[in-house]
Amino acid sequence: MANGGADVACYTLISPTNESKQYTEQKLREDLQNENVIVKREALKELIRNSVNGEKYRDLLMIVIRFVMPSNDHTTKKLLHLFWEVAPKYSPQGKLLNEMILVCDAYRRDLQHPNEYIRGCTLRFLCKLKEPELLEPLMPSILQCLEHRHAYVRRNAVLAIFTIYKNFEHLIPDAPERMLNYLEEEQDPSCKRNAFLMLLHVSQDTAVQYLSRCIDAVDTFSETMQLVVVELIHRVFQSHPLEKVNFIRCVFSLLNSTSSSVRYEAATTLITLSGASAAIRASASCYIDLILKESDNNAKLVILNSLIALRARHEKILQELVMDVVRILNASDVELRNKALELIVDLATTRTVDDLTGFLRKELIKSSASASSGSAASSTESGNGSLVKTGVSDEDVYRHALVRTIRAICMKFPNCLPAILPTLCDILTYAELKDSMAAIEICRFLRDAVFRHPHHRSLILEKVFLVLPSVAGFDVLRHLIWLCGEFCTAKSEILEFLLVIHQCIGPLPIVQIEMSRIMTENGSTGEENMEDSTKQNSGVPAEAAVKKVTVDGAYATQSAFTIRSEAASTGDVKRPVIQAALFANNFTIGSVVSVCLVKLFCHFVSLLDNPDTNTSATEKNRFSAECMLIISSMIHLACSGLVACHVNSDIIDRMWTCLVALADSRTHVMCAFGKIGRDFLKELLDVQEAETKKRIAASDNVLSPSSAETNSVDASIDFELLVPPEGDQSEQVDHFTMTLDQAIKGTARAGDAYATSKLKKVHQLTGLSDPVYAEAFVSVNQFDIALDVLLVNQTKDTLQNLTLELSTLGDHKLIEKPRPITLAAQDFANVCATIKVSSTENGIIFGNIVYDTRGSAGESNCIVLSDIRINILEYIQPSTCSDADFRSMWSDFDWENKVTVSTQLTDLRAYLDHVTKITNFKCLTPPEALRGECNYLCATLYARSIFGEHVLGNLCLEKSADGAPVSGHVRIRAKTQGMAVTMGDKISTSQKQWKDEKPLNASGSNKNLVEDTSAEFASLIPGI
Repeated sequence: MANGGADVACYTLISPTNESKQYTEQKLREDLQNENVIVKREALKELIRNSVNGEKYRDLLMIVIRFVMPSNDHTTKKLLHLFWEVAPKYSPQGKLLNEMILVCDAYRRDLQHPNEYIRGCTLRFLCKLKEPELLEPLMPSILQCLEHRHAYVRRNAVLAIFTIYKNFEHLIPDAPERMLNYLEEEQDPSCKRNAFLMLLHVSQDTAVQYLSRCIDAVDTFSETMQLVVVELIHRVFQSHPLEKVNFIRCVFSLLNSTSSSVRYEAATTLITLSGASAAIRASASCYIDLILKESDNNAKLVILNSLIALRARHEKILQELVMDVVRILNASDVELRNKALELIVDLATTRTVDDLTGFLRKELIKSSASASSGSAASSTESGNGSLVKTGVSDEDVYRHALVRTIRAICMKFPNCLPAILPTLCDILTYAELKDSMAAIEICRFLRDAVFRHPHHRSLILEKVFLVLPSVAGFDVLRHLIWLCGEFCTAKSEILEFLLVIHQCIGPLPIVQIEMSRIMTENGSTGEENMEDSTKQNSGVPAEAAVKKVTVDGAYATQSAFTIRSEAASTGDVKRPVIQAALFANNFTIGSVVSVCLVKLFCHFVSLLDNPDTNTSATEKNRFSAECMLIISSMIHLACSGLVACHVNSDIIDRMWTCLVALADSRTHVMCAFGKIGRDFLKELLDVQEAETKKRIAASDNVLSPSSAETNSVDASIDFELLVPPEGDQSEQVDHFTMTLDQAIKGTARAGDAYATSKLKKVHQLTGLSDPVYAEAFVSVNQFDIALDVLLVNQTKDTLQNLTLELSTLGDHKLIEKPRPITLAAQDFANVCATIKVSSTENGIIFGNIVYDTRGSAGESNCIVLSDIRINILEYIQPSTCSDADFRSMWSDFDWENKVTVSTQLTDLRAYLDHVTKITNFKCLTPPEALRGECNYLCATLYARSIFGEHVLGNLCLEKSADGAPVSGHVRIRAKTQGMAVTMGDKISTSQKQWKDEKPLNASGSNKNLVEDTSAEFASLIPGI
């Protein structure tokens, strides 16, 4: 094996500056001997830089010892500590250099220096030395520093003894006993903390012995000392059962500490020590109190995550504290509020649901009342009268989260719906909110409540009838009209809703009433106004293209011809809500009203067959005529030229279809209007409910141990006679062992054995015929990449100063440089390097191996390494988002990469599965929408990176004929260019490789690939 250089951490990493001079060895020698301190200091800095970068200055060691070490300049002494840390201390034969004896004597004098600063810095430097031959002569002086009058010296002396004992126990075998005696006499808090920390790591029995003597005085300890006490209790409570009662009592007392960090660690430790209800309740209360009092949002999130993790095992206890959890909502951070609301939904019970809904109702009223200039600044009025969101404030997000929470609670406990319903409906009339996320969420909540809980239907419809004429937003109005048209089935409800429609649309016919108003205001005849309007309509229109985004991410271009008509300038006229929407060119509401009137007529006709109702043919005709009058008035308005913009012809056709359906009254058409919509609604809600259950199950699996971990091959076997009862198993959990296992094992992925093995992550860097064989195991962590490189000396010579030099391309940075090592003949060693990743982009790691051989006359040998390409998919994770969020991000993101589909596949679904597999995309289109056989497919894809970056995908495929290859394109959108380009290249590269292989079947697998590959390998291996 190689020497221990590969296992030593790199303490010093200094990069050369642009102003760095190119010193020669002679120049360094002269400057080091210079009497000017500044010149000497600069030369020493350059010597350190060159030594770190691999240069050897064997002849300059005595120069440094003779001319630099006697200096009393403090900066020079600090530089000397850095120099002796990186300077070679052994000869090529492995013997300690003779010059080191002089260095050791110099540092012995520094340890006896009257200046406490020099003593302390020297002690800190000795913590980094790994040469026992240098440390042994200094031990008496180090021990003497424990009795120094300054705490700074004593504190660093304890750390030096700690490090030396941990690395070379034989140099000071009685260190634990010395530290125990030192603790009895020491009064300085920082010194006591360092001494107790040493006992914790090197002799836990001695630490427990000291803690047992002073356990009643723990409350008087300093904050740092209390943290070490908690850590000790956390580690040793299983091995000292007799001290368990005292430990728990001590931790209970630390819950009332003045330090937030001590309280948090004490609460976490108490959960590990005991599973009693009182202990869990005290820890949870401590968590909540810390969240309320802590000012740092990051700390609040960490504590809240601990509280959420506690729910997996102690949910019933947390349910009793749910009214304390709601106090977290007073915080200002949106993420903290959202997490708290999610926890509140999980902790709601029948006993606390009334208090919860009351509190949430007050919070929603308070948040809605504060929506003033802040909300107005984040949205602007568009040409059709609706709100176009240019930015969403934190209060908007919070209101949306509140409504979502109320919706989830009411779905679980329908009995609380009557108490919260009036508040939700009143919010829809707030002019400041209009079509905000909260308002739309309330409409969806009302839809789900009516469908899932029919016994509340009449109550909900009654409240909707009251607020409908006062609704502020046009999108909200459209939702409510659809709701009433779908669920008004009783005769009284149908007639009442028809009256509400008349109230919201105003006097009929609309065009005649409007022309009369214009004639009254302008003093001209209606014919003149109509003539002017016709002239303007026949003129050259100013065409404006309004870009719309559908649910699947595709564009729906709406052409609007802007007609500057004097009759259209009606902004100052107060109109009923539906009429205002029509004059604002929002004729989508007119289409919805038309369809709802047909549904009402269908329900009204169905009552004719009911003997309990007195519905005659005259009432049927009267009802049909009223509906036709409303629809025909809206069609007339759309074609009259009174509106500011040209109305989409599809909307007019839709209203004409409804008018014809009412006139013909065909039975199958009426059934289609009345039943198909309800069936689709049921299917949609069932899909959403299944997605919600799947997401909840996934989050519960994260909080609780998975069956895969429980059934692993190295899992322990629990015998009922030998383990405590179920409620006391928390005492058997070793937190440190558990976290270590999680760090080592990681998260298993489904797939073949090779994909989940380490062999897939091994990259060969050099050839088998090179003097040094190298291969790297690449481990991608959350924010960095760790390289474990195996170096094998395949020669019969000793390779000296073997250095692995690495560099990167892309947004990656080398943060740990491997140190030079010496490899004996036919020997091997492992070196490590760490690369920091700051964004989701592909990167390349390249470099070379440089080494010296005996007799090479100062020339170094170099081996160029193969490149290591970092896969972006290691940072991409499948995720989900709502349709509204997808559309918003699709229109906001600037970078798009369009990839043309070029493959031999003939199955549309197989191509979709292939794309999601190689890109880690999640298909947002529900499986129900992808069922059936057809020659086209459109789907939306979404994923997120670990850095919070979003990436969107839109897949549009088609087949010209049965058996023809799939064609189309895949569009990738992201906020950054690198993400969009990289994901598109991934798909393009996969397609190119796919062409050379045999076509995949419908399931996306290649049946002959394994056999062909095995045959190829068999032909290369003799004897097979």
